[in-house]
Amino acid sequence: MTDLFSPVQLGNLELSNRIVMAPMTRNRAPQGIPTELMAEYYRQRASAGLIVTEGAQISEQGIGYPATPGIHTDEQIEGWKTVTEAVHDARGHIFCQLWHCGRISHPDYHGGSKPVAPSAIVAAGQAFTYEGLKDFVEPRALDADEIPGIVDQYRHAAACAMQAGFDGVELHSANGYLLDQFLRDGTNRRTDVYGGSIENRIRLLKEVTEAVVAEIGADKVGVRISPVNAFNDIHDSEPQALFNQVAEMLTDIGIAFLHVVEVTMAGDVDRAVDMSDIRRRFNGLSIANGGYDKARGNAAIADGRADLVAYGIPYLANPDLPERFKQDAALNEADQATFYGGDEHGYTDYPTLGD
Repeated sequence: MTDLFSPVQLGNLELSNRIVMAPMTRNRAPQGIPTELMAEYYRQRASAGLIVTEGAQISEQGIGYPATPGIHTDEQIEGWKTVTEAVHDARGHIFCQLWHCGRISHPDYHGGSKPVAPSAIVAAGQAFTYEGLKDFVEPRALDADEIPGIVDQYRHAAACAMQAGFDGVELHSANGYLLDQFLRDGTNRRTDVYGGSIENRIRLLKEVTEAVVAEIGADKVGVRISPVNAFNDIHDSEPQALFNQVAEMLTDIGIAFLHVVEVTMAGDVDRAVDMSDIRRRFNGLSIANGGYDKARGNAAIADGRADLVAYGIPYLANPDLPERFKQDAALNEADQATFYGGDEHGYTDYPTLGD
């Protein structure tokens, strides 16, 4: 029977299991450059079938949080090389998540300039800055002639990821960030070819995906979506129709995987969207994400509802999660106080079964 511990082919990679380390922001990259401590963090978790890194900004324009890494400069490439080499030396596989925060940012990160978005609609809530929480500001709507530049930022970041030694990239089109902002009619009120109909609103994601595929190959590209997650004040009037069409578009392009966050930020299931309907429309590998434990993960794979299962907080606190699942061992409890920022405490000091 196929389960979490069955191997699976992802492009030209043979993954030893179907357990994915989900992308998790940890705010431990001063000056946006990955560190040796980050390399150790990812190395410890290399027994995952696949690691997807925390979001890495595709440009200075894409920054929205303090001490998060980028993937667009020579210094960042060199920093990430220490990470990918550590993971590969431990016989793991790692994709870089490409991230542009869009309106979920603050002028503090942009020399006083407004962050960009599909439309000039301020998000409810507050931005995390180096000086603490500050109210979100009204973003600046991107001009149509700026959008090819956004597409090229993603293409360039994907090329940088390959130079850094990554096995592939995941496009972050979830959780209310820039690509998600273009998808949803709650944040996209444009009247040009990037707004209005679903076909128009998915155009930026389509162009970005096509550009990245042309740069590095379809077998090295995945996309992450979150159809029911309202995080960062995101919403849509017809999410089922929207994400069905997204899945069909990505099938036509032929990417390697679709990573679906199935729950709200609070971990709740929202029956307004049928995730299985989205999956039926995508012919690549499906990664399910949303509060899974071992039993539910095995069931999802055995039933064909997912090809792989992503784990977030359990992986944060359990670097040897696959081995713990195999042995039905107890899991370490995550220390929420150390999730964001700090040093090795709550980052690289969680014990393994061997410890």
